[in-house]
Amino acid sequence: MLRRHHTHRIFLTLVSDTIGALEEKFARIEAFRLQDPLIKETIAGYHLEGPYLSPEKGYCGAHLAECMKRPELTEFRRLQSAAGGNIRLVTLAPEWPGSARFIAALARAGVIVSLGHTNASDHQIDAAIRAGARLCTHLGNGCLAFMHRHDNIIQRLLARDELVACFIPDGIHLPPMTLKNLLRAKPPGTVILTTDAVAAAAAPPGEYIQHLGQKKIKVVSESNGMVHRPGNRHYLAGSSLTLEKGVVNASRWASIPPDTAWAWASRRPAEIFGIRLPRIGMRPGWPEKANPMSCHHPRAGDGMDD
Repeated sequence: MLRRHHTHRIFLTLVSDTIGALEEKFARIEAFRLQDPLIKETIAGYHLEGPYLSPEKGYCGAHLAECMKRPELTEFRRLQSAAGGNIRLVTLAPEWPGSARFIAALARAGVIVSLGHTNASDHQIDAAIRAGARLCTHLGNGCLAFMHRHDNIIQRLLARDELVACFIPDGIHLPPMTLKNLLRAKPPGTVILTTDAVAAAAAPPGEYIQHLGQKKIKVVSESNGMVHRPGNRHYLAGSSLTLEKGVVNASRWASIPPDTAWAWASRRPAEIFGIRLPRIGMRPGWPEKANPMSCHHPRAGDGMDD
């Protein structure tokens, strides 16, 4: 299904859970990966999104706030061992005590640290960047639905030219005009397109049970691509966006060349993570001939797709 949507490799994301449960999941998935060449090729590494996130309402998003905790190197080493050394990306909230030391240790080990699901102050963001943080996870999301118009985490992170910003171009996580403005604010080479896709991306609209940590929650996948809890459309539960549609959306909404949007979804992430791209390239006439998503159209795996 991923290849049908022009996605050759992913960083499979595991979200906030207890350390023991995450250790078990990484070991199980890594065993599947080692047994099957196609799975091994497809899963180029793992993205750990939590439990080192903000437990504040809104900032924790669809993650389970009760799982959130300060980062601990001994715990991370357990997870990295279970994952066969293949955790390549960690999203955290740098306001936790000890975050700078944790970020520095991961940076020395070659693991990329991204800031997300956070309400960090300017001082805390500065410290994270000095320690080696390099990315922002789905900037513009993972925060309160209503915030101060100027002093908010989106503006704080957007102003940091040192950080590569990841955006979800689905029209729901970021409305088209917002995406256009955010892309204009970032210097060249500091943009990545991602999907935040949950299993709903491969399923028709409807109600589904989604696993979040040790809990099962009901989610609604709408025909316009939005994935959310029943009765609550303010806080999203991932997306059903596929990457080739995201490339088309970004190109059209931000008035940028298709090959630039393609590079943001493929070549730039590969460069950051030192991944050699397969020799497949863009098909002639694609994505110009691909069907665009509705402007109202808006993890399993998520996000860092190539």
